Amino acid sequence: MNLRNIVDGAKFEILKGNMDIEITAIEDDSRKITPNNMFIAINGFTVDGHDFIKEALNQGANCIVVEKDVKVDKEDITLLKVEDTIEALAEFSSRFYREPSKELDLIGVTGTNGKTSITYLVKSIFEAGNKKTGIIGTMGSIIDDRLVDNQNTTPESLTIQRQLREMVDCGTKYCIMEVSSHSLDMKRVECMDFEIGIFTNLTEDHLDYHITMENYFNSKLRLFNRTNKCNIINIDDPYGRRILKEVGNDVTIVTYGIDEECDIYATNVVYHTKGVDFILNTPKGSIPINLKLLGKFSVYNALAAISCGIVYDIDLPTIKKGIELVAGIKGRFEVVPVDKDYSVIIDFAHTPDGLEKVLNTIDQFSEGRKIVVFGAGGNRDKLKRPIMGETVAKHADLCIVTSDNPRFEDPDKIIEDIIVGIEKVDGNYIAITDRKEAIEYALLNAEPKDTILLAGKGHETYTIIKDKVMPFDERQIVLDILNNIEE
Repeated sequence: MNLRNIVDGAKFEILKGNMDIEITAIEDDSRKITPNNMFIAINGFTVDGHDFIKEALNQGANCIVVEKDVKVDKEDITLLKVEDTIEALAEFSSRFYREPSKELDLIGVTGTNGKTSITYLVKSIFEAGNKKTGIIGTMGSIIDDRLVDNQNTTPESLTIQRQLREMVDCGTKYCIMEVSSHSLDMKRVECMDFEIGIFTNLTEDHLDYHITMENYFNSKLRLFNRTNKCNIINIDDPYGRRILKEVGNDVTIVTYGIDEECDIYATNVVYHTKGVDFILNTPKGSIPINLKLLGKFSVYNALAAISCGIVYDIDLPTIKKGIELVAGIKGRFEVVPVDKDYSVIIDFAHTPDGLEKVLNTIDQFSEGRKIVVFGAGGNRDKLKRPIMGETVAKHADLCIVTSDNPRFEDPDKIIEDIIVGIEKVDGNYIAITDRKEAIEYALLNAEPKDTILLAGKGHETYTIIKDKVMPFDERQIVLDILNNIEE
């Protein structure tokens, strides 16, 4: 694409070179540069792209975009200066990929918990209605039924634009995207047209970055001020009620919930060991739902997805079919198939509220002890660690505190932070730093009818220690330990 077409309408200064050049790709990683690429130098938290301009030039870049004063001596290079290269990355990549969000319906899901489950439930409803649908989120992107790994819950703007273009080119009409607070704050979702915004809930998380809950809330609010068609809000959540009052966007609002008066709601809710039965009530009428996912939080997730189906005028029998087809979501209250007289459940819960909801669900059916193996991520919100410990200790008969993606922190120090909360309520605990050993301890000490919850990793099949990502598949680890015991 011609450079002029990519930067048309943007604010920039030409420091050097020719505007009539062809750009074959845009990159913000100098290692990925190939001949005739545009390199956009991003000043990140730990790495400054301006330090890698020389490498980008050596790889064949013909256009460099900067926000700092730099000197480029190489001939036949176009050098552009902008005020903010993160904004430029979003704007230029949108143009390069021909503004794909305008060619499909983009649905954003935001909140602390439930985002991943809602995206998969919406996809199931839409595809039951013969609507080809893609996903961008925590477990990767689904493009034409192909799973692509992503580094973040919401990838960088360049990756999103490229993936949206791939979806459009293969005939996808709808994309459901998990929209994190970081992505809203860091402009990863700029230059994207969202038709729908879905709000799940807001509880303490990411305060290492946002500092206050008010900042966290305001970052989420941004999504609902930029939607074109409708906002779908959990009115049972106090922050959902705030959104209703503070949103400045003039689009239709659909509310969902269980306790408060709202547009789409569940009644006659019956929880059992195989799921939840409830009556779905909507402006289109009512219908019984046999949800195969467990817990009250799953009802909320289902109601959010159902609301999206209602907005797109999908009939109730099709919505029912789509919801009931979802038998489980990887790493979300996932039961590991062990041939034992106790249960093993894997869940992504890594916040106090997420743990509370999962443990409340286990309380509804557990007959024996509750053993919880959990930790907290390193280089993340430290304030929630003792709260997590207190939350688990109030439910569990045994807390096994261990490592969970310690990154550059000392895992033993993270464990100490968690134990402060456990000891506050006189909880029963043991600390085992090695997560595999912690899981083995839980399995070896389980008794008949016990429930073992492995919390925090969920769908992840790796662990992060310092800057290394190493394989760690908890499902397989559980099965391997049990096989070794039997041998």
